[in-house]
Amino acid sequence: MNNYETVFILTPVLSEVQMKEAVEKFTNLLKSEGAEIVNEENWGLRKLAYPIDKKTTGFYQLVEFKANPQTIETLEINFRRDERVIRFLTFRQDKFAAEYAAKRRNLKSAAKETIKETVKEI
Repeated sequence: MNNYETVFILTPVLSEVQMKEAVEKFTNLLKSEGAEIVNEENWGLRKLAYPIDKKTTGFYQLVEFKANPQTIETLEINFRRDERVIRFLTFRQDKFAAEYAAKRRNLKSAAKETIKETVKEI
């Protein structure tokens, strides 16, 4: 199994519930194909670098997972078929990218813990 990272952009006309349903659809697809979800991040509504289909914003989502190469083909076919997905990019992480992603996740979780402790003290 290889480490992969995919970022996809959903259309901004979706409600919060619809956006979460779309993300859940793709994560469930990965799980059904035997992939292991390592990390999932919602980056929220962001401005696009250039207009796509007359839209200037989109909901960004990052998913890191371990899967077989055949799973990627299935995932990308589903991205292409879904009208809610504006753009997507999936790439295989080498060992250095995987280590960096793990460090980034650990730093982020450590920062959240520090914030929680600070809030408890207040």
